Parts: sequence; structure tokens; C-alpha cells
Amino acid sequence: MPVNKNALIRYHALDKCFSNPGRNYFIEDLLEACNEAILTHNQNASGIQRRQLFEDIKFMESSNGWEIPLKRIKSGKKVYYRYSDPKFSINNYPISISGFDKIKEAMEVFKRIKGIPEFYWIRKLFLKLEESIVLQKEEYHGISFDSDESLRRLDFIGDIFQNILEKKALCISFQTHQIGVSEEITMHPYYLKQFKNRWFLLGYKSSDEALFHLDLSSIQSIKTVNVPYIPSDIDFEAYFENVYGVTIPRESRVTKVVLKATPNASSQFLLTPMHPSQKIISDSDQGLVFSLELIPNEELEKEILSYGEHLTLLEPENFRYKLRDRLLKSMEYYDDNQGVEVSISAKRTH
Repeated sequence: MPVNKNALIRYHALDKCFSNPGRNYFIEDLLEACNEAILTHNQNASGIQRRQLFEDIKFMESSNGWEIPLKRIKSGKKVYYRYSDPKFSINNYPISISGFDKIKEAMEVFKRIKGIPEFYWIRKLFLKLEESIVLQKEEYHGISFDSDESLRRLDFIGDIFQNILEKKALCISFQTHQIGVSEEITMHPYYLKQFKNRWFLLGYKSSDEALFHLDLSSIQSIKTVNVPYIPSDIDFEAYFENVYGVTIPRESRVTKVVLKATPNASSQFLLTPMHPSQKIISDSDQGLVFSLELIPNEELEKEILSYGEHLTLLEPENFRYKLRDRLLKSMEYYDDNQGVEVSISAKRTH
């Protein structure tokens, strides 16, 4: 989730408090400092509550934040907060390996965006980053990044994004699921989304009169067409909040999905939640039971099945039966007789 302006204001306010050795900042003091900083920048803004403050501190301590060296010191029945290293500040925090990894990945993506004047400043910024990053090339040779093959068709992103900004329709030719068969559609582009190293375009498909998503790796050509653009009032950030992937089936609704991971796989889901909505129900020697608040779709089905016997869907029942049917159908392809036939057929071809 991207960090908004108010969050940055709070983080810097907390940083000043934690690095001040001349005063003991208790929770109430930290809360007051954050709200004062927010109001200083925007008098119409609303303050935060204790829960948000604890979330901010948790983020700053995490690897996604600055991994701040924060200590909690008891004073009677209360606790105040201070950096264990008095010289530490998020303002001079060096780029870590994980942080450099993310910057490098972003650079590789944006360097392939062509034809958009608004992105020229990004290229200049990247040159400065490359000059200022502490880690030199010979120091990060142990890091491996995804190959360019995983970012296919990024050469179309610039033109697509430009048409989204200018609200122009596109004529898109793309490869269908049937080998050797192409299709041409008129699409009103709305939103670009990345999922698992693949980029997808969402827009209005004129022939279906419905929202449509298209994998950029399947696109063969695009061109702007002179037809009235059909706009959308969808907030796509909210649209995908309860979705794993990009597909939202028609007449679907958010459902509580309950899963059970084996003891061997439990740590993976504890360290890396499958979705931001993940909540732990129980954690024992029998395994980890957790829930997700999602719209069941094909991407979620594939993700669950990809863990094999290490992840079991418990609820809802209709979704469970659907996965069970897919597993039974898969087992048919592992039938001994069919396997023999395939093996014999393979030998004859050599």
C-alpha cells in the first residue's frame, strides 16, 4: 500500500520525538506530536487515534519501513519511547539490500516505458539514484532479478497509458487462448495493473458492453481509434481491494475464505500473508488456520491449488466443492492407463 502524505508527516514527527534525548515521550505525547504536525500542514485534516499510532510505530520498525532501533523504557507504570542509537534518524537511513532491490525493480520497469513526456523526469531521477546509491555493482552481484522475459510487452505501456490520460479508445489486436488465432477489439482503456510479474489492461469492451481485462503479453498491436470515449467512474484502488489477481466474476461478492496450512507451510503464511485481509484464526501443532475476505476467482483457485497438500480450503462449502472437482479432474490425467498411452505415443515420435 503506498505511503500517503499524512503518513509521512507522522513518521517524521515520530522520528523527531524518538531522537530527542531531552524529553521522555509517552504514547499520549507521541499522539499529540503527530496530530500537531498534521494540523500544521493542513488545518482541515483530522487527527489520528492510538490504534493508528501503534500501526505507524510498527511500520517504522519493520523491514518495509526503516527498521528503526526503538526501545521502550519503563517509567513507573508508563512507558516512553526513544532510539537506542541517539545518532539514528530516518532522514539519513541508508538504502538496505531489500530497499535497493525494490528500487532496481522499479527502475527496470520504468526504463521500458516509452513515449510519455510525463515520465522523462523519472529517467533523470534514476540517473541520480544510480550515482548516489551506496551499494556499487560489485557489491550486489549476489542479488538476482527477474529476467526481461517476465516484463513482456512493456513497450505498449507508454502508448496505452497515454490513451488513458487523454481518454481515447484503442483498437487492440491480441492472441487468444487458441493457438494461432487472433482477435481485434475496440477498448476504452481505464487502468493498468501488475500481478505476478504480468501486466493487465482493464477497460470497456465495446462489443460486450462490459468491463474487460487483457494480459499485455498477448497484445500484438494497438492503435488509437476516433470513436467517442466511454468514461468510467470506478475507483480501481477500491475495486481491487478484495480481489486476488485481476478477475472479478459477474454477480460476485466478498466472501470469508478459510484455509488451513500444514505445520511445514505455516511459517510462510505467517511471514508473507496471502492477502492484506488475512487474519489468523488458530496456530497450533496441527497447522495454521487463517481467513481471507475476498471475492473467489480463478486466480485465487490457482494460488490455493499451487500449494498442493500443504494448503486446504475449509470454507465456504461451495468454493471447497469447486476446488475438489478440479482436483478430481486433474487426477484423471494421472490415470495409469492414460499415462502408458502417452508414454507409448512419445516413444513412437522419436
